[in-house]
Amino acid sequence: MKLLLIEDDPALQATLQRTLERRGMRVATCSDGARALERWQAAVPDVVLLDLSLPGLDGLKVLERARAEGLTTPVIVLTARGTIGDRIIGLNTGADDYLPKPFDLDELEARIRALARRHAQAGAAPAAPEFAGLRCDPDSGAVYFRGEAMELPPREATLLRALLQRPGHALAKERLFETVFPGQPEVQLEAIEVVAYRLRKRLAPTGVQLVTLRGLGYLLKAPA
Repeated sequence: MKLLLIEDDPALQATLQRTLERRGMRVATCSDGARALERWQAAVPDVVLLDLSLPGLDGLKVLERARAEGLTTPVIVLTARGTIGDRIIGLNTGADDYLPKPFDLDELEARIRALARRHAQAGAAPAAPEFAGLRCDPDSGAVYFRGEAMELPPREATLLRALLQRPGHALAKERLFETVFPGQPEVQLEAIEVVAYRLRKRLAPTGVQLVTLRGLGYLLKAPA
Protein backbone atom coordinates (compact mmCIF):
# COMPACT_ATOMS: atom_id res chain seq x y z
CA MET A 1 0.00 0.00 0.00
CA LYS A 2 1.30 3.44 -0.96
CA LEU A 3 0.73 6.36 1.40
CA LEU A 4 1.40 10.07 1.09
CA LEU A 5 2.02 11.67 4.49
CA ILE A 6 1.64 15.47 4.43
CA GLU A 7 2.87 16.59 7.86
CA ASP A 8 5.17 19.49 8.81
CA ASP A 9 6.19 18.28 12.29
CA PRO A 10 9.57 16.56 11.65
CA ALA A 11 9.41 14.33 14.73
CA LEU A 12 5.85 13.15 14.07
CA GLN A 13 6.54 12.71 10.36
CA ALA A 14 9.58 10.52 11.07
CA THR A 15 7.71 8.47 13.68
CA LEU A 16 4.72 7.84 11.43
CA GLN A 17 6.86 6.99 8.42
CA ARG A 18 9.02 4.55 10.38
CA THR A 19 6.04 2.89 12.11
CA LEU A 20 3.91 2.50 8.99
CA GLU A 21 6.80 1.21 6.90
CA ARG A 22 7.48 -1.42 9.55
CA ARG A 23 3.86 -2.49 9.07
CA GLY A 24 4.36 -3.11 5.36
CA MET A 25 3.39 0.24 3.82
CA ARG A 26 5.37 2.51 1.51
CA VAL A 27 5.31 6.06 2.80
CA ALA A 28 6.20 9.17 0.79
CA THR A 29 6.38 12.38 2.81
CA CYS A 30 5.83 16.07 2.22
CA SER A 31 6.03 18.87 4.79
CA ASP A 32 4.99 21.86 2.66
CA GLY A 33 1.39 22.52 1.65
CA ALA A 34 2.49 24.38 -1.46
CA ARG A 35 4.22 21.27 -2.83
CA ALA A 36 1.75 18.70 -1.50
CA LEU A 37 -0.60 18.77 -4.48
CA GLU A 38 2.29 18.37 -6.92
CA ARG A 39 3.56 15.32 -5.00
CA TRP A 40 0.03 13.92 -4.87
CA GLN A 41 -0.44 14.27 -8.63
CA ALA A 42 3.02 12.98 -9.52
CA ALA A 43 2.49 9.57 -7.88
CA VAL A 44 -1.10 8.98 -6.82
CA PRO A 45 -1.12 7.03 -3.51
CA ASP A 46 -3.69 4.63 -2.08
CA VAL A 47 -4.35 6.85 0.96
CA VAL A 48 -3.32 10.39 1.91
CA LEU A 49 -2.64 11.36 5.53
CA LEU A 50 -3.12 15.13 5.71
CA ASP A 51 -2.29 17.59 8.46
CA LEU A 52 -4.27 20.83 8.33
CA SER A 53 -1.72 23.28 9.77
CA LEU A 54 0.87 23.38 7.01
CA PRO A 55 3.33 26.05 5.88
CA GLY A 56 2.84 27.53 2.43
CA LEU A 57 -0.74 26.37 1.98
CA ASP A 58 -3.35 25.29 4.53
CA GLY A 59 -4.29 21.60 4.47
CA LEU A 60 -7.94 22.38 3.72
CA LYS A 61 -6.86 24.34 0.63
CA VAL A 62 -4.70 21.42 -0.48
CA LEU A 63 -7.68 19.08 -0.10
CA GLU A 64 -10.08 21.47 -1.83
CA ARG A 65 -7.79 21.86 -4.85
CA ALA A 66 -7.10 18.13 -5.04
CA ARG A 67 -10.82 17.36 -5.23
CA ALA A 68 -11.32 20.14 -7.78
CA GLU A 69 -8.64 18.53 -9.96
CA GLY A 70 -10.41 15.17 -9.84
CA LEU A 71 -8.10 13.41 -7.36
CA THR A 72 -10.32 10.89 -5.57
CA THR A 73 -7.67 9.36 -3.29
CA PRO A 74 -9.08 8.64 0.20
CA VAL A 75 -7.90 11.21 2.75
CA ILE A 76 -7.53 10.87 6.51
CA VAL A 77 -7.13 14.25 8.20
CA LEU A 78 -4.68 14.21 11.12
CA THR A 79 -4.84 17.41 13.12
CA ALA A 80 -4.78 19.05 16.51
CA ARG A 81 -7.91 20.96 15.47
CA GLY A 82 -10.30 18.66 17.26
CA THR A 83 -13.55 20.62 17.49
CA ILE A 84 -16.74 19.35 15.89
CA GLY A 85 -16.81 22.42 13.63
CA ASP A 86 -13.33 21.68 12.31
CA ARG A 87 -14.26 18.07 11.63
CA ILE A 88 -17.39 19.08 9.73
CA ILE A 89 -15.41 21.56 7.60
CA GLY A 90 -12.79 18.91 6.81
CA LEU A 91 -15.38 16.30 5.85
CA ASN A 92 -17.37 18.77 3.76
CA THR A 93 -14.20 19.76 1.93
CA GLY A 94 -13.63 16.16 0.85
CA ALA A 95 -11.94 14.28 3.68
CA ASP A 96 -12.98 10.63 4.14
CA ASP A 97 -11.97 10.26 7.79
CA TYR A 98 -10.77 12.44 10.65
CA LEU A 99 -8.38 11.50 13.46
CA PRO A 100 -7.56 14.19 16.06
CA LYS A 101 -4.10 14.33 17.61
CA PRO A 102 -2.84 12.67 19.70
CA PHE A 103 -3.97 9.33 18.28
CA ASP A 104 -3.17 5.66 18.73
CA LEU A 105 -0.95 4.20 15.98
CA ASP A 106 -2.86 0.92 15.93
CA GLU A 107 -6.10 2.84 15.36
CA LEU A 108 -4.48 4.85 12.58
CA GLU A 109 -3.32 1.66 10.84
CA ALA A 110 -6.79 0.13 11.15
CA ARG A 111 -8.42 3.23 9.68
CA ILE A 112 -5.94 3.32 6.79
CA ARG A 113 -6.59 -0.31 5.87
CA ALA A 114 -10.36 0.01 6.25
CA LEU A 115 -10.46 3.13 4.08
CA ALA A 116 -8.29 1.54 1.38
CA ARG A 117 -10.55 -1.54 1.35
CA ARG A 118 -13.71 0.54 1.00
CA HIS A 119 -12.17 2.59 -1.79
CA ALA A 120 -11.05 -0.52 -3.68
CA GLN A 121 -14.41 -2.27 -3.25
CA ALA A 122 -16.25 0.79 -4.52
CA GLY A 123 -14.10 0.79 -7.62
CA ALA A 124 -13.30 4.41 -6.98
CA ALA A 125 -9.94 4.47 -8.72
CA PRO A 126 -9.99 7.34 -11.21
CA ALA A 127 -10.19 6.45 -14.89
CA ALA A 128 -7.26 7.49 -17.05
CA PRO A 129 -8.20 10.78 -18.75
CA GLU A 130 -7.84 10.44 -22.55
CA PHE A 131 -8.19 12.89 -25.41
CA ALA A 132 -7.12 12.72 -29.07
CA GLY A 133 -4.38 10.16 -28.38
CA LEU A 134 -3.26 11.77 -25.11
CA ARG A 135 -3.66 9.73 -21.95
CA CYS A 136 -2.79 10.51 -18.34
CA ASP A 137 -1.87 7.57 -16.09
CA PRO A 138 -3.78 8.13 -12.80
CA ASP A 139 -1.19 6.20 -10.78
CA SER A 140 2.06 7.71 -12.00
CA GLY A 141 0.77 11.01 -13.38
CA ALA A 142 2.75 10.42 -16.59
CA VAL A 143 1.21 11.60 -19.86
CA TYR A 144 1.35 9.42 -22.99
CA PHE A 145 0.66 10.14 -26.64
CA ARG A 146 -0.35 7.05 -28.58
CA GLY A 147 1.32 4.83 -26.02
CA GLU A 148 4.63 6.71 -25.81
CA ALA A 149 5.53 8.71 -22.73
CA MET A 150 5.88 12.44 -23.29
CA GLU A 151 8.90 14.18 -21.80
CA LEU A 152 7.39 17.17 -20.04
CA PRO A 153 8.82 19.50 -17.37
CA PRO A 154 6.82 19.38 -14.10
CA ARG A 155 4.84 22.59 -14.66
CA GLU A 156 3.90 21.77 -18.24
CA ALA A 157 2.89 18.26 -17.12
CA THR A 158 0.74 19.67 -14.30
CA LEU A 159 -0.99 22.06 -16.69
CA LEU A 160 -1.66 19.30 -19.23
CA ARG A 161 -3.04 16.94 -16.56
CA ALA A 162 -5.45 19.66 -15.42
CA LEU A 163 -6.61 20.33 -18.99
CA LEU A 164 -7.07 16.61 -19.66
CA GLN A 165 -9.63 16.44 -16.87
CA ARG A 166 -12.00 18.51 -19.06
CA PRO A 167 -10.82 18.46 -22.68
CA GLY A 168 -12.78 20.71 -24.97
CA HIS A 169 -13.88 22.87 -22.02
CA ALA A 170 -12.27 26.17 -21.09
CA LEU A 171 -10.53 26.29 -17.73
CA ALA A 172 -9.97 29.71 -16.16
CA LYS A 173 -6.45 31.07 -16.15
CA GLU A 174 -6.70 31.79 -12.42
CA ARG A 175 -7.69 28.22 -11.60
CA LEU A 176 -4.87 26.79 -13.70
CA PHE A 177 -2.42 29.21 -12.13
CA GLU A 178 -3.33 27.94 -8.65
CA THR A 179 -2.82 24.37 -9.85
CA VAL A 180 0.55 24.99 -11.49
CA PHE A 181 1.88 27.49 -8.89
CA PRO A 182 0.16 26.45 -5.63
CA GLY A 183 0.89 28.67 -2.64
CA GLN A 184 3.37 30.89 -4.48
CA PRO A 185 2.07 34.46 -4.05
CA GLU A 186 5.35 35.91 -5.28
CA VAL A 187 4.67 34.52 -8.78
CA GLN A 188 2.66 36.75 -11.12
CA LEU A 189 -0.49 35.46 -12.84
CA GLU A 190 1.17 36.04 -16.23
CA ALA A 191 3.56 33.17 -15.46
CA ILE A 192 0.84 30.72 -16.50
CA GLU A 193 1.03 32.19 -20.00
CA VAL A 194 4.69 31.22 -20.22
CA VAL A 195 3.90 27.65 -19.15
CA ALA A 196 1.04 27.51 -21.66
CA TYR A 197 3.33 28.76 -24.44
CA ARG A 198 5.89 26.06 -23.66
CA LEU A 199 3.23 23.36 -23.46
CA ARG A 200 1.77 24.50 -26.79
CA LYS A 201 5.16 23.89 -28.44
CA ARG A 202 5.40 20.44 -26.81
CA LEU A 203 1.94 19.52 -28.11
CA ALA A 204 2.62 20.66 -31.68
CA PRO A 205 3.80 17.21 -32.92
CA THR A 206 0.60 15.60 -31.58
CA GLY A 207 -1.75 17.88 -33.50
CA VAL A 208 -3.63 18.71 -30.29
CA GLN A 209 -4.03 22.45 -29.90
CA LEU A 210 -3.86 24.44 -26.68
CA VAL A 211 -6.30 27.26 -27.43
CA THR A 212 -6.45 30.58 -25.58
CA LEU A 213 -9.94 32.03 -25.17
CA ARG A 214 -9.76 35.66 -24.14
CA GLY A 215 -11.59 36.21 -20.88
CA LEU A 216 -12.27 32.48 -20.43
CA GLY A 217 -8.94 30.69 -20.18
CA TYR A 218 -7.46 27.69 -21.99
CA LEU A 219 -8.80 24.51 -23.55
CA LEU A 220 -7.53 21.50 -25.47
CA LYS A 221 -8.79 21.13 -29.03
CA ALA A 222 -8.55 17.93 -31.08
CA PRO A 223 -6.84 17.96 -34.48
CA ALA A 224 -9.10 18.95 -37.36
